[in-house]
Amino acid sequence: MNAHINLPHCPSPSAYRVAISRATHQVLDEPRVFEDGFALKMLGPDAENNFDPFQHNGVADRSMRAGIVARARLAEDRLHKAIRAGTRQYVLLGAGLDTWALRAAQFGSAVRVFEIDQVAMQSWKAAVFEANGWQKPDELEWIGLDLRNKTVPDALVNGGADLTAPMAISILGVLVYLSEEKVEHLLMSLNRLAPGSTLVFDYLVREEMLPPMDRVMMRATAEAMAAGGEPWLSSFDPRRLKTLLMDAGFEVEQDLGPYELNHIYFCRRRDGLQIAGGGFRHLSAIKQR
Repeated sequence: MNAHINLPHCPSPSAYRVAISRATHQVLDEPRVFEDGFALKMLGPDAENNFDPFQHNGVADRSMRAGIVARARLAEDRLHKAIRAGTRQYVLLGAGLDTWALRAAQFGSAVRVFEIDQVAMQSWKAAVFEANGWQKPDELEWIGLDLRNKTVPDALVNGGADLTAPMAISILGVLVYLSEEKVEHLLMSLNRLAPGSTLVFDYLVREEMLPPMDRVMMRATAEAMAAGGEPWLSSFDPRRLKTLLMDAGFEVEQDLGPYELNHIYFCRRRDGLQIAGGGFRHLSAIKQR
């Protein structure tokens, strides 16, 4: 069932799937790994009456949902650590329907938020805000970016960010949709960030490096994404990513797979919610120079 009955179709199916998973988590899962009081209405103003979470609670849906809320929690856990260390800029590349800026505004956060995404996606998100009667937080800046024409640091400068001060950057559900060449160019461009800046992203591991069951899951999901018009374009050897980050001045802090995330966020749950696998890992790093 489409919850956004008063809105046109979302221009990014993957962003809307993420939003559905976050909303479903708020309704069905207990205890919650990721608290998001805006998640349900981010699907549209009528979602509370028209959204059926049980339509998104199959075996594959549950594993995907666990992965989505775990990566969001990981990114925001790292963000809060950076804020405690003095960071006052947060960048979400491929922000989609993320709600951190709305949640932060409730407790008077002084952190500036830069959401980078396709212009069409940001226009749709602005329509959601308007339909819900939400005011765009003063600290939130929407920055449209086509990675084919401009680097992330250039877009941030044009959007008012200060590259001389540390920032926390989250890149979730993005890199797999870029070619390997573009991913490498993106990561290398981050060498312009100030020391103390932090980075969290997820990436797909090369198929030949995955266990057999993960290969099966990865192929099935990749085929579904391609059929929906959003093919996966890149995968990596974790050692290659570590080298790229070192060349850009970053030191890897964590590189976590499903087993580690399940242990951190889904251990000993009565409902059995966990990530079944599928080939994605989640990495955090800090800029040293």
